[in-house]
Amino acid sequence: MIEALRRATRRLKRAGVFFGHGTANAADDASALLFHVLGDAASAAALAAGPKLAEAFWHRRLTLKERLAFETLLELRISMRCPAVYLTGKTWFAGLPMHIDPRALIPRSPLAELIERQFRPWIDPARVRRVLDLCTGGGCIALACAHYLPTAKVEATDISDPALALARENARSLGLSRRVRFTKSDHFAALGKRRYDIIVTNPPYVGERELRSLPPEYGHEPRMALAAGKQGLDSVLVILREAAQHLASGGLLVVEVGNTETLVRRCWPRVPFTWLEFERGGGGVFLLTREQLERHVR
Repeated sequence: MIEALRRATRRLKRAGVFFGHGTANAADDASALLFHVLGDAASAAALAAGPKLAEAFWHRRLTLKERLAFETLLELRISMRCPAVYLTGKTWFAGLPMHIDPRALIPRSPLAELIERQFRPWIDPARVRRVLDLCTGGGCIALACAHYLPTAKVEATDISDPALALARENARSLGLSRRVRFTKSDHFAALGKRRYDIIVTNPPYVGERELRSLPPEYGHEPRMALAAGKQGLDSVLVILREAAQHLASGGLLVVEVGNTETLVRRCWPRVPFTWLEFERGGGGVFLLTREQLERHVR
């Protein structure tokens, strides 16, 4: 089996596929496909059962059925440039298993690290009662917030019915349906006067030129979850303009803007963004308090 994994890794490298959608490199990609064929739970159990069983697991021969299934997934990965986790239907975010398919973006946000820290040191987790995840997609951020902030109620919004359906499926799988409310909304439009201690969002932020230059793997993701107008700022503009109305006193706004960070800094030079750094890599995430936002709006 280990030789099959090595061959697949070399093949993915030669094919020049793009990584970063739930996997970081060719070895990760090949492993995700192979473990899916073998059964993720069985593979994890074998690897955790001790050195002897783990060695036996890696050196056993694949059956004909397993080889054919692995080869089929590998061929689809290369020929269609379909991200591996769309082929397996499974990924992880902030340590939580998530179902994933082309109804929503593949979770890959550095916000996972901040959520795992319960948004420390920027807010006292004990006082967080309500959280809003704007543009939730498959629900990964909202569900991670509910998991790591167990006393908080979470609301998650999206404009896409298919994405919200996937998010509800993930909530049921994680046993979080009672604590996470899903609302169809174009940004804040359907939220009335509701206020939150934290608004966290990974909104669309890709401009027209960048969208045309993205690797083919991005073409499998919903366009509306990526595209944000000519410059990639359409959603960010709405969020900066309206978020203060939905934050409680002392509340936080946390927004991921990815590669658009430089443009955001240039367009709003007087806004006192705090740009966050992450131990596991990634960036393009800013933080603002309600009070800072209110001054910006004025």
